[in-house]
Amino acid sequence: MFLRLLFVLLSALNIAVGAWLLLGQPYARGGSASDPGVTELRLLSELPQTAPAPSTPATAAPPVADTATSSALSYSCVALGPFATPQDLRNARQALTAQATRMRSRQEQASQSGGWWVYLPAASSRAQALEQARQLGAHQISDYFVVSSGDQPNTVSLGLFKDPANARKRRDEVVAAGFPARMSERSESVPEYWLDLVVADSSRFDWRSRVHASGIGSHSTGCF
Repeated sequence: MFLRLLFVLLSALNIAVGAWLLLGQPYARGGSASDPGVTELRLLSELPQTAPAPSTPATAAPPVADTATSSALSYSCVALGPFATPQDLRNARQALTAQATRMRSRQEQASQSGGWWVYLPAASSRAQALEQARQLGAHQISDYFVVSSGDQPNTVSLGLFKDPANARKRRDEVVAAGFPARMSERSESVPEYWLDLVVADSSRFDWRSRVHASGIGSHSTGCF
């Protein structure tokens, strides 16, 4: 009985000594003084010394290139015309291709004189117009006819003249015979053909030596 009790006491003593050796030493190897998940506090003197990063010398930015040049070309827009026919326009376009940066063709309608008309104003009826014509014949005035259709029916036409001087002479003769003759210019719409060009240096743009159509002029126009 005594031996058994002594064995139990020795076993308990060994266990106590082992526990003290394992758990009782502060800051055991491999352990941590702080709770898990909490950052460990350290003195500044314990931190490793790091060498200062070498400073990089500032690099000067490259100068911005000046894109403007004193020799920049100036562009002008010129209209040539009017050309009488599309073929004249095509010939001019072909002759000036090397001198123009851009070009375009266009057609416009222009009012052109169709001569001077001498006439008696329209009567209120065709019968009255025919009576005026008979009276003209009685006064030895010939070369007339009564207009029966169009925008001025019952008008007595006394002639169409290219030269306004001849038209005035005819009118004065009829007025002298006692008739209220009048004179007006007739106009008609005709097509005109133009060539617009963009040229780099208008002072050196010589189109006259290349375009041989007659009656052609030039003027500034809007650029396109």
